[in-house]
Amino acid sequence: MRRVFLCLLLCFLVGIEASATTGQGDALNKLVFDAFRLERKAVGSSSSFAAPRISNLRSRNYSQQGLKENDRIEYLPGQPDGVDFDEYAGYVTVDQKAGRALFYYFVQAVGDSSSKPLLLWLNGGPGCSSLGYGAMQELGPFRVMSDGKTLFRNPFAWNRVANVLFLESPAGVGFSYSNTTSDYSKGGDRRTAEDNYVFLVNWMERFPEYKGRDFYIAGESYAGHFVPQLATIILQQKNAVINLKGIMVGNAVINDATDSRGMFDYLWTHALISDETIDAIHKYCNFSPNTTNQEYRCGHAMSVAREVSRTLNIYNIYAPLCSGGITNTPKRLSIRNFDPCSENYVYVYLNSAEVQQKLHANVTKLNYTWSGCSQVIQQWSDSPSTILPLIKELIDRNIRVWIYSGDIDGRVPVTSTRYSINQLMLLVKTQWYPWYIGSKVGGYSVSYHGNLTFATVRGAGHEVPSYQAQQALQLVTFFLKGHIP
Repeated sequence: MRRVFLCLLLCFLVGIEASATTGQGDALNKLVFDAFRLERKAVGSSSSFAAPRISNLRSRNYSQQGLKENDRIEYLPGQPDGVDFDEYAGYVTVDQKAGRALFYYFVQAVGDSSSKPLLLWLNGGPGCSSLGYGAMQELGPFRVMSDGKTLFRNPFAWNRVANVLFLESPAGVGFSYSNTTSDYSKGGDRRTAEDNYVFLVNWMERFPEYKGRDFYIAGESYAGHFVPQLATIILQQKNAVINLKGIMVGNAVINDATDSRGMFDYLWTHALISDETIDAIHKYCNFSPNTTNQEYRCGHAMSVAREVSRTLNIYNIYAPLCSGGITNTPKRLSIRNFDPCSENYVYVYLNSAEVQQKLHANVTKLNYTWSGCSQVIQQWSDSPSTILPLIKELIDRNIRVWIYSGDIDGRVPVTSTRYSINQLMLLVKTQWYPWYIGSKVGGYSVSYHGNLTFATVRGAGHEVPSYQAQQALQLVTFFLKGHIP
């Protein structure tokens, strides 16, 4: 049965979690595949993600008068001189009765921000911080030095081409909170999508200059659920102020069966597991929603496969592991050589009282310290086994859809994404070809009829902008312009 198979898969993933740096991939292992979750259900059509009642969401529109200026950031502790864009951070209430509020960090575009689109970034997990990962380790304007106090500029930040909004979601992630503690045991895809939509509507009331602006949603990992689901609600609600043009997801969880099968095939094709192991997995493991297999032999093969994670980082199979920590004097760091200990530096920085004050983080409302992935969300109660019907619906409604893969991620690898896209059975428009950064291959791409593009990023792991910041910026630039790489 499917629950039995997921338990076996969890055994494999626990081996990964024990040996790799804790991150959004580990949260994916814990919350997506953990046996305590409700059983995930297959989605037969887009109707499986039902539209919320409009009245339920409209009743959660709250006054935003005078709140924008309160959110303006004078400066962030340790930030370098010469910052040429405005920053904001604060809370948007998404359920006044429950006392549920989501934290955001917003950076306006460099140069003429009024001429550039708005892009919302969502990290995955579920339960991982878009501030701690997306903003501070990937595509934001700054990264944190090894002293946990000093910031340095990211020359390939995405606010060079867009106004970028980072959202910590759902409540219980990062600085986002709820006064109703039972909310932390009721997390799930549907509520997250609804809260994200309510956040966006209220945020645009606070920042009315972005109403009607070209709007895009991007994210990675389990945001392969969050991004298409939010886009679906936006279209369902027919809200004229949200001018949705496209979505973009990286190393995305979008279809259980192919995501899982592709992960093991990737490990074999990259010489990380033996012929005998992959043969046993192919023979005894059924990745379909209703599994009635010889689970013991499947489980044994997976336990052999998981040994690979004891000696390397499964989220970037060629990256070094973290072997250091906080230093008194910041060591010299480079955007082009991602420090595997960066998560430790960000943790120290965002738990600084001075930093929290400048970010307007209301830590008196939190009964936990800030962490990269939530320590308080207890259960994830709904998660469809596939998001492909939603992606198909978005394509049919002429929404630009891009999916990209860092090609050395072993957790949601390029093989998984290719298998998943093939399930859509779209006709190829532009055949597989290399795209370039100068004279060097940045990755490969293929486009399909129906406005879907798939691109790989050469030499990038699970968090693509962390490892290949220049290539990631080039890719999002093409995406916003609507040009294939």
